[in-house]
Amino acid sequence: MDLGLADRVYVLTGASNGLGFATAEQLVAEGARVVIAARDPGRVAAAVERLGGAEHATGLATTLGHPDTPQRLIDAANEHFGRLDGALVSVGGPPVAPATQVTDEQWRESFETVFLGTIRAIRTLAGVLPDGGAIGLVLSSSVRVPIPNLGVSNGLRPGMAAVAKEMSDEYGPRGVRFVSLLPGRIMTDRNRQIFAASGDPERTRLDVEAAIPMRRLGDPAEFGRVAAFVLSPAASYLTGITIPVDGGALRGI
Repeated sequence: MDLGLADRVYVLTGASNGLGFATAEQLVAEGARVVIAARDPGRVAAAVERLGGAEHATGLATTLGHPDTPQRLIDAANEHFGRLDGALVSVGGPPVAPATQVTDEQWRESFETVFLGTIRAIRTLAGVLPDGGAIGLVLSSSVRVPIPNLGVSNGLRPGMAAVAKEMSDEYGPRGVRFVSLLPGRIMTDRNRQIFAASGDPERTRLDVEAAIPMRRLGDPAEFGRVAAFVLSPAASYLTGITIPVDGGALRGI
């Protein structure tokens, strides 16, 4: 199936590695071009090279915590590739701790970056997308079920999914779509961090795998393929929904 991604342009945040980079790889493989953003300049430059260099990708060293980041991403897409068709918006994981052990300062910082930074980005990006544009949010299965030891994620991400749903109503008449993606346990640096925080990473991983119907962790490329489809014209009638990518771990229908 042709996803219709050839010559389209997407911006992806938090995309120097992990799920964002895996999605960028899939988009480029389908003929799209990408603007990737992440905090570390060296990792951004390395990711651009891995994606095939300036013909296929460009990058910015920035985070969603900076208010000017969304406009800089828009400007980079237009300057380097002459258009913008959509975005995958992801931020780094908030603190690993139960809600009761997260300090006020950690809550404030997480709200500014994880929540407000994301909402600012999708609001700004949606304002310039054409008919047929799409925004994907990389959230978490914590949107539906709280995850132990991730109090901040459990608190903030459901609200982000609700805002995306509301925005899908507002922008639907313009042909701009919003889809929230809920990755489960996929082998990224974030999950390695969570396993390490348990004190017994191998035991924790085995326990997690035992609770997944497919009995394994996901691979980032498996997420990337779903995200690339969701952003593509082939998914033109999908909006306002949450899609788990979790090997069947969520038990709701």
